[in-house]
Amino acid sequence: MRFNKQILLGAPLLGLYSVSSFSPSFKSKFITRSSNCDSSRRPNTGAFFTPQSNVCHSNSEIVQIVHNNFNKITSLSSTVTPLTSASGTDPSSSSLAPSSSSSSSSSSSSLTRPNNNPNPWEVHKFGGASLADASLYKTVGALLVRESRGRTLPIVSARAGMTDQLVRVVDSALQDMTQAERELDLALSGQLSILRALASPSIADPIAERMEKDAKDILSVVQSLRMIRSVPPSVMEVVTGFGEIWSAQTLYAYLKEGGARVAWLDAREVLIVKSEGNAGLGEKGSSSSTGGVVPLVIATGFVATSSEGVPTTLKRSGSDYSATIFAKVSHASRVTMWKNTDGVYTADPRRVPEAFSISSLKYDEAMELAYFGAQVLHPLAMVPCIDSNIPVYVRNIFNPAFEGTVIQGRCASLSEVNKDGKVVNWRSKRGVIPIKGITSVDRVSLLTLEGASVIGGAEVAERFMGSMADAGINVLMVTQASSESSITVVVPENQGKKALGALRSAFELELSRSNVNGISLTDTPMSIVAIVGEGMAMNSGVSASFMSSLAKANVNIRVIAQGSSERQVAVVVAGEDTSRALRAAHMAFTLSQTTCSVVILGGTGKLGSALIRQLNAQKESLKKNLNLGVCVSAIASRKKMIMGESSGLCLSTSADVEEMLMGERAKELDMEALTAMLEADVNPHRVVVDCTNDDGIAGFYERWMSSGINVISPGRRAGAGPLSRYDAIREAQRANSAEWQYESSVGAALPILTTLRDLLQTGDEVQRLRGCVSGTMAYVFRTMDEDTPFSEAVRQAMEKDFTENDVREDLSGYDATRKIVVLARELGLNVSMEDVEVESLLPDDILNKEYEGDTDEMRAAVIEDLKALDGPMLERWREARRDDRELRYKFVIDVATGKCSCKLSAVDSKDTLYRLRNNENLVAFETTRYTTSPLIVKGAAAGPELAAAGIFADLLRLGRAFSTSQT
Repeated sequence: MRFNKQILLGAPLLGLYSVSSFSPSFKSKFITRSSNCDSSRRPNTGAFFTPQSNVCHSNSEIVQIVHNNFNKITSLSSTVTPLTSASGTDPSSSSLAPSSSSSSSSSSSSLTRPNNNPNPWEVHKFGGASLADASLYKTVGALLVRESRGRTLPIVSARAGMTDQLVRVVDSALQDMTQAERELDLALSGQLSILRALASPSIADPIAERMEKDAKDILSVVQSLRMIRSVPPSVMEVVTGFGEIWSAQTLYAYLKEGGARVAWLDAREVLIVKSEGNAGLGEKGSSSSTGGVVPLVIATGFVATSSEGVPTTLKRSGSDYSATIFAKVSHASRVTMWKNTDGVYTADPRRVPEAFSISSLKYDEAMELAYFGAQVLHPLAMVPCIDSNIPVYVRNIFNPAFEGTVIQGRCASLSEVNKDGKVVNWRSKRGVIPIKGITSVDRVSLLTLEGASVIGGAEVAERFMGSMADAGINVLMVTQASSESSITVVVPENQGKKALGALRSAFELELSRSNVNGISLTDTPMSIVAIVGEGMAMNSGVSASFMSSLAKANVNIRVIAQGSSERQVAVVVAGEDTSRALRAAHMAFTLSQTTCSVVILGGTGKLGSALIRQLNAQKESLKKNLNLGVCVSAIASRKKMIMGESSGLCLSTSADVEEMLMGERAKELDMEALTAMLEADVNPHRVVVDCTNDDGIAGFYERWMSSGINVISPGRRAGAGPLSRYDAIREAQRANSAEWQYESSVGAALPILTTLRDLLQTGDEVQRLRGCVSGTMAYVFRTMDEDTPFSEAVRQAMEKDFTENDVREDLSGYDATRKIVVLARELGLNVSMEDVEVESLLPDDILNKEYEGDTDEMRAAVIEDLKALDGPMLERWREARRDDRELRYKFVIDVATGKCSCKLSAVDSKDTLYRLRNNENLVAFETTRYTTSPLIVKGAAAGPELAAAGIFADLLRLGRAFSTSQT
């Protein structure tokens, strides 16, 4: 049945609700001062435009019109008619009832009714994505039956893509009428196929006939466009509005087919757009009673009618506005906006995977989030619900059991918040997060006027903003440095050049006289990133946490502004840094756990494999105890690599890594491609763990740190490599706030470097370091004796995985020398490998020999050659024992002289190395504080498990540093 005004409201007649045309950019900071509001300026002025009359209305005027009309609306009938089928049976028995597999909705007790309002009307709005095909229309119909608790008013948009199809009809008509007809046939046939899939011919045929008649009317309207070679706004609005009309009738047909008592309402007959400055309410229809009330009325969203009777629309997002208007005039107990997400999220989940649904928002918070780009509701769409405190629910049509987000209530005013005058740090309120969400506005530009102090600050600001208003520029943010009379504004990128021209024109004379230093416009994409929440007022540390999180993510801030309400702080960053900034801020306020995006190089080696095992074993503990997540985004071996399918996607490290690197997704190792992936990763906490001993990979450290990527290197290629490269890495680290952790490069899991740094940073003066930093040498000389020759002790060390892959690096002192260089450089000595006096235990013929075969064969050949050293080494061992001494491979760093040495020494019982055990390392710190007895760090330090534990400790240090601002 076609529904009219009297049926919607019962008796008496409701009347008319007059609103202005809906502009998506209504919330401009500066309203145009011109009385002429042509269509070319409509998107930018912040005023509302009525195309039929060329009349503009400001936001405040529209709100007043709304309130005036509300005062004249008659009360609804208090009669409540349950939603039942035509036969009077319970709807659960009809064909529209949800199947047993459908999720049940939340109970009515969980839904808020403002001021104990007993009125049964409830408004449900469905967007185009919820009405994309026949199955979704069925989903919507079943959901309406399930959700209805009284009289229900669904507001429907056009099915997905329909509005764009109808726009193409109009655009095509300018050039090719045949193409326009094809586009219209495509749009109509798509809607008719859904209609006929949902309803029997007896119901569908009359509706299809009306739709076909509508299509003929559309063709009649657009045929004249080719002659006038333009598209009047009224034509576009007439045509595009048919999508909602067809959609409402399609849903009506399905519900009618299922036996529901249902009607549909063309909103153009009751929703009137004011088109004259002082016009009052129009009067349409009569106040006579229809004699009955229909429990379910499907109304068209988006469309309206001008006071001259010309069809128009509420512009994009207008269906949300339609829903809240009808909620206001019907005194609805709630409005539910059905989306395809679980409510309003803390951030865009496409950019911040850790984002989650917000349980509740105040109207003011929701409007701030919407203004800064969040996909909530258009800010104006909430106005009709605010005065009556009608709750607006945002729920998921595909997950109706989830309660979603409720938007209701106003934030306390700043004067109310400031009454007690007490400021506290937000971190002191355990469990209370001051912000509700983080959002962004992409593709903006910065327009800056510099050095206009000669003119005077007040005049500069007035002329600057006046030029923007006159040009119809939508100013999003403003910041001013009064000392230099310099002003920067943030404008949409597509208005940047226009704004630049307007500003240059306004200050043309001053520019010619050099009274203004310059006017500039950024030429790279920028974005606004904003945090929003009522809890920011009178809570210190919020801005600090925000800015600190961006600094740690290596995101540069170009502009900062805070709203006067203290409900939002916004910054402007480079467009390429937007996602990283969003994730960093999201983590900083503990809206999500701190997540490190980790790349493991050398993941199939003994060290890399041990690290992966430890990460898997501790994953849940890290999450529970430290709120830290480790996402392994790429793993590489010496020849292959595998990365997440998209930037930042985690790999499953529980699978066999070697098999993964042999699979179809694995690629040849390409360090350039791997680096590009790292640079594109939007996670602010990116870490490379280099478990290789590859000098080529060490060459990438400077580049990685220049991009803000942190590095953990148990290897010593960078730390003990060329001094020029070492200095360049250090400079990149300092310049970009990146971290370079290499504690495990000296003593595996022993805190040798940490202890050294603590001594130096607390003002102690290190005079001398001595000890043993070779686990292989410690084991060999602790094990060999009369019965165990030198070569056998080496073989056992190799068997226990204490040695380097090539044991000659241990026995030649080369590995120990690199560790000594790392320690010396930490002490501030400019030492290189060639500066260390080192004793090699190997003759040149073994040291320089080229061994062939696989790893086991080469190791066996080395052991065979080492047997030639058994005699000489046994003699040195006996000589030491005769003097009650032990052989130890001892290093010494003398800070005063800058000399470093490493050699096999016979130590007596007074030496700290005398009782060194099988696989231990030991470093003795002789300092100005520790004079009588050195500070000693000693412990097991050989083998991949201990080395991996050291890497893990480095990673935890980074994780704690990342989350410092959250504790």
